[in-house]
Amino acid sequence: MYMAYSNNPHLPRVRMDAVLRVRSGKSIRETARYFGVHPSTILKWVRRAPSHGKSNIPTLSSRPHHHPDELKEEIVDAILAYREKYHRCAEVLHMMLVRDGVAVSLSSVKRTLRRYHLTYPSRWKKWHTYPLRPIPEKPGILVEIDTVHIGAPDDRLSLYTLIDVCSRWAYAIPVFRINTHRSLSFVNGARSVAPFDFQTIQSDHGSEFSKWFTKQIVAQGLSHRHSRIRTPNDNAHLERFNRTIQDECIKRIPKDFRLWEKEIPEYLHYYNTQRPHMGIDMKTPDEVLRSY
Repeated sequence: MYMAYSNNPHLPRVRMDAVLRVRSGKSIRETARYFGVHPSTILKWVRRAPSHGKSNIPTLSSRPHHHPDELKEEIVDAILAYREKYHRCAEVLHMMLVRDGVAVSLSSVKRTLRRYHLTYPSRWKKWHTYPLRPIPEKPGILVEIDTVHIGAPDDRLSLYTLIDVCSRWAYAIPVFRINTHRSLSFVNGARSVAPFDFQTIQSDHGSEFSKWFTKQIVAQGLSHRHSRIRTPNDNAHLERFNRTIQDECIKRIPKDFRLWEKEIPEYLHYYNTQRPHMGIDMKTPDEVLRSY
């Protein structure tokens, strides 16, 4: 498996092995051929290696020390001095700096305070916890749900979507608007037609999957976990299904709610019983379900 250079745990030891090989009498070029690197790389390792002992040579950070557009030192010093003197937030400090003739942006003030660990956590900020993601070894262990919006805000139809990660069995319904009550009704509707029991529901942090929704899901004996913020890959299976149902169904029919109510169930029947999936060895969800 490919491993990033900066994360490879074996490189510090490999570097020192190369240095010890040179110190034992081998030439730089011979050692470079043996390790498959350029001779100049071996030379750099020899210069960095300690003169005694067998300590490993750590990987240096590739982060640049300076940036051509970095803030001038006097501006950084002014931000830190104002913070030390007034103990105010970034917005107030930015206003005071600009008022006193220091040309600096608000984002630069915030970034500088973060860099020097001078920010304070807000007591109003909502902190999220993420329990371990269950391994979808059987149908229903992990079911992902989401919403899709089609059209402009003043002429929009929405779609609730759901997929079982193990079998790729999918379910979807069109709605005019989304909210927590419709989210719960959607899950209950999916449970009533699914050929397996649900255990864990996974969603994003949308308002339609709020605390009330979680409370109702837990009261029914299920678990509800959220995907990580700004990490759509956590719901990757459903994100792919959202694209598939739009490309193969929604975009091929007019944006009419009654037509969607007729066409989407027909497409789902095709998707679950006839359409082969590469992610499950070219089987259909129905075939996977029959194997359990």
